[in-house]
Amino acid sequence: MENEFELDSSTLDLLKNRFGLVGASPKMLEVFRTILRVAPTDLNVLITGETGTGKEVIANAIHQLSKRKKYPFISVNCGAIPETLLESELFGHEKGAFTGAYEQRKGYFEVANRGTIFLDEIGEMPVGTQVKLLRVLETGEFNRLGSTEVRKVDVRVIAATNRILEEEIYRGTFRQDLFYRLKNLHIILPPLREHPEDIPLLAEYFAQKTCERLGIPYKGFAIDAVNFLRGLPWQGNVRELRNLIETIIQLEKTGFLSLDIVKKYIPPALPPHIVVEQPKETSLLRIETAKEAQIGLEIVLRTLFELKKDVDLVKDALNELNSKIDSLNSNVMELKPNSYQIVDASDSLSFDKDNLNLEEIEKNLISFALKKFKGNRRLTAKALGISERTLYRKINQYNLD
Repeated sequence: MENEFELDSSTLDLLKNRFGLVGASPKMLEVFRTILRVAPTDLNVLITGETGTGKEVIANAIHQLSKRKKYPFISVNCGAIPETLLESELFGHEKGAFTGAYEQRKGYFEVANRGTIFLDEIGEMPVGTQVKLLRVLETGEFNRLGSTEVRKVDVRVIAATNRILEEEIYRGTFRQDLFYRLKNLHIILPPLREHPEDIPLLAEYFAQKTCERLGIPYKGFAIDAVNFLRGLPWQGNVRELRNLIETIIQLEKTGFLSLDIVKKYIPPALPPHIVVEQPKETSLLRIETAKEAQIGLEIVLRTLFELKKDVDLVKDALNELNSKIDSLNSNVMELKPNSYQIVDASDSLSFDKDNLNLEEIEKNLISFALKKFKGNRRLTAKALGISERTLYRKINQYNLD
């Protein structure tokens, strides 16, 4: 099979024309080789990459190049279905299984029997549903909701996520055994900024397709327009590039894209771009990413410099914050006499002007907020303006448990 799908020009044309897979960079060629190698097998596949990198396109290509191509390809966005309905959607239900179940219904796994099911945003799946998915992967068996009858299916599973699942395992939100069951083969899709040499090919492909659909003669791009596109950060990756090209052609009614035309559709000031590296191997004991480091720095900078650059004024602001927190706590419930604790002045937050070590300030700030909210991490994270995930990381980093 590998010899049948060598990456010569005819194979690359096949991937482009049939599946919309475009690219000539080393990173994308490696992705194409992996697709051709894994497609004829029945291995489960895990596809990871940032939003907009084309995970569903890859999954569909694997299915169409497999022996299952004559059978259904079912795509399910796990993040778009409410948690309470996801299990029913995947495995089906019997009449009366729950309120509103007025009739028997097959789930996506039954519909996809002998074919392929694509589980997008697998990282959003509740742990309880993950257990049932693991059973299907191991035995092919499942039960509809409200039924004791064991049903059996033959389905290939391709899963995708923009999360780092090793981190989710560490947090306890994703099962490690399911991760290894899904990861028979792992395809990592690079963000567009990591293979900018493919931008001209992608832009031309999207422009040709759009012009063909609208009946507009395609005349190409100006060289400076292409160079301009290559210099953009593309936080939305291939999807963002495609949407831009389609929008320009439809509104301008032209098949030639000049620099002036392209610039009209680019925001004058793009937001700061944070590059998130996706490691091939990640330690479960300590997971550090560029984004986490950036967020950690932002906690300190926001606290120290957002309102005033002068440290004394920052201290005043923090003292004011203390008063507001105390006021907030008093408004949560009506306190009975002697139902509150007297907080010693030593519990207040202070900084040494002569030793402004950012990590130490961050540690003290988080510790102070945890004490104020009596260990409630949700309220602590909200007060600090960060996510609970980031707070969890920082607590472990500074041994604040």
